[in-house]
Amino acid sequence: MTRYARQTAVLGDAAQELLAKASVLLIGAGGLAVPVLQYLVGAGVGRVRIVDADVVSLSNLHRQTLFRPADLGQPKVDIAAHAMAALNPDVTLEPIAQRLDPTNITGLCGGMDLILDCADSFAVSYIASDHCLQSRQPLISASVVGTDGYVGGFCGGKPGLRAVFPDLPDQLGSCDTDGVLGPSVGVIGSLQAQMAMAVLTGDRTALGQFVTYDARVMRFGGFRFDAAPDPAPNLAFIAPADIDADDFLIDLRAAGEHGPALPNAHRHTVTDFGPHGPHPHETQRAVLACRSGLRAWQAAERLSQHWQGDIKLIALGD
Repeated sequence: MTRYARQTAVLGDAAQELLAKASVLLIGAGGLAVPVLQYLVGAGVGRVRIVDADVVSLSNLHRQTLFRPADLGQPKVDIAAHAMAALNPDVTLEPIAQRLDPTNITGLCGGMDLILDCADSFAVSYIASDHCLQSRQPLISASVVGTDGYVGGFCGGKPGLRAVFPDLPDQLGSCDTDGVLGPSVGVIGSLQAQMAMAVLTGDRTALGQFVTYDARVMRFGGFRFDAAPDPAPNLAFIAPADIDADDFLIDLRAAGEHGPALPNAHRHTVTDFGPHGPHPHETQRAVLACRSGLRAWQAAERLSQHWQGDIKLIALGD
């Protein structure tokens, strides 16, 4: 126990035993996952499942400090699992090179004591929250863009992500378009790991708590949302595999935009949807797709003002 002596001096032996028996799902193996993995694996969490379909690229290296130039082009989950096995051989690492979506989330979350959303994708965050709200699994979700970030403890008996973010902004920031600073990612990832350890050792006060960080003024903020109303997931995400042949299928990507093909889809823009815009037949389901899910959400909100049928969203990715 000398490995964890400094830790058990704070948490106690019983808490250390809880960590050793815990199973955690880590969604994403990028910038947020780096501090989360290092601290949780270092702390002796018994089993860590890592899911991410991405490979290491040169633009990752300034903040995703588990990776080296020699790792370029390699699956992130494999490199991360190998590094963490060297850090603590007592921890069981399970790398899964898949993209999380509504078709596989139930299996990936099965048997996990805690879900950690490190994907920094709003579509993945909503998919994870909607699932955890039903399964009553606790979810620690975080995001960083530029120098700003947040981390929150959702579900597990508390409201889900939609209680804090019932609507989307007109434009979502991203690391690709707005950039991101490594230390800001490290701060939020460390807070995410701290909240995770609290939940895993029996302290549930992290759930129902939302923490923000602004590196430009070195200031933390936040609030509790324990009693916030939890909207129903009326605009829920589905996977491309869930598309039916008779769906009213819309591709909102620009012609030539990079990403997977969407056969038999009609191409439209968000502003096409209005009082006199396209709409499904009464018996059809509307399925709106784009790269990140943002344009699909915006088009769905416009469509829902004039058509009251079932609407689903797809985030196709890159």
